[in-house]
Amino acid sequence: MNHTPRIRAVSCITLVVSLGVVATACGEPDRHPLSAAPYDAARQVSLNAGSGTAKVDPDKPLEVTSKGDGGRLTDVTVMDEPGHYLAGELSADGVRWRSTAPLAAGAKYTVRVSTEDDEGAPGVRTLFFETAPAKRFLTAEFGPEAGTYGVGQPITAKLSLAVAEGKGRAVVERALKVSSKPAVEGAWYWVDDKTLHFRPKEYWPTGAKVSATSNLQGVKVAGKLYGGRSKPLKITIGDRLEAVTDAAAHTMTVMLNGEVIKTMPVTTGKPGFETRNGIKVVLGKEYFVRMRSTSIGIAEGSSESYDLPVYYATRVTWSGEYVHAAPWSVGSQGSANVSHGCTGMSMADAQWFYENVRAGDLVKVVNSYGNMMDTFGNGFGDWNVNWDKWRKGSALVPGSDASSGNVTAVSARLRPQV
Repeated sequence: MNHTPRIRAVSCITLVVSLGVVATACGEPDRHPLSAAPYDAARQVSLNAGSGTAKVDPDKPLEVTSKGDGGRLTDVTVMDEPGHYLAGELSADGVRWRSTAPLAAGAKYTVRVSTEDDEGAPGVRTLFFETAPAKRFLTAEFGPEAGTYGVGQPITAKLSLAVAEGKGRAVVERALKVSSKPAVEGAWYWVDDKTLHFRPKEYWPTGAKVSATSNLQGVKVAGKLYGGRSKPLKITIGDRLEAVTDAAAHTMTVMLNGEVIKTMPVTTGKPGFETRNGIKVVLGKEYFVRMRSTSIGIAEGSSESYDLPVYYATRVTWSGEYVHAAPWSVGSQGSANVSHGCTGMSMADAQWFYENVRAGDLVKVVNSYGNMMDTFGNGFGDWNVNWDKWRKGSALVPGSDASSGNVTAVSARLRPQV
């Protein structure tokens, strides 16, 4: 009865020893191919970018090919120095990878290729190449200058070369970035082939920090045209100051952050020289301006000619419309419109206005018999365009005028009113 267990124990020990001998005699068991360290796939990978110091033509697509029989590509990543990936497609059989986006000009790239051989073992290869610099560059000059501005200030981008074609415009617009803290909804509008304006859907928030940057450098715009380096811009938005001039009531009401802080008697344009209606943006301030009628096409010596020294002049159009001191018309201020298009007020009121407004602040004229403020070309009439129409000026909106290259600017008047 006691022998049976002892025999079984010995048998088990014998079996373990036997297996141990087998393992020692045969060595370690075979590993799966995927568990091995990746091999150098230098002989398996071909790159059409060449080798050495030769610069690659950025107009040609990049191709990575698997050489030999049995092996294939499993993954390809192409990245430039700033960290942008180049889009591409890998063929179903793993033989070829081809870029689907254009290479940047004058850029350095790193290509990382993963492969496997006919037994499934993984391989890796890292390659480097550099593209030739572009011969034609497109840059963007942002405006205004760095500083603090009112809530109506648009961001402008002046291109160094014209871009008329819709696809090229889309490339440019994607590369021109405007950011705001706090964030806002906004869009670019193509004023013409070389000019873009950016504005939010509503006015900028008070205290916002706004920056404009360009990611165009090296990017293919169209044909042989590539993006160049552009200087970024940062501005700050101040308080919300709005001045509303009622041409019928002959008054200007000034609001600060929604609260009325001053109402002043004014005079605006008389018949034949009516002040433009609509929203204008303060362009700048000039302590002294010599205003001559000949600058707006009025003949010297005629009944309407003038030559006046003007103080505390706040400009709202490039053609010469100001809010300024007009001591010669104090008797009409608050009761009649007698100017040649400017908004005139007393010396004290004009000084107060001059000292309290900044570029980017809003000046709105209502109830005038004049035309509407020009949308573009004579200052900033951007806020007179409703948001839906503004969005259609973007090249990134399908079917918009800008996406097909049909946006035209509204030119300034040949004989602008003062």
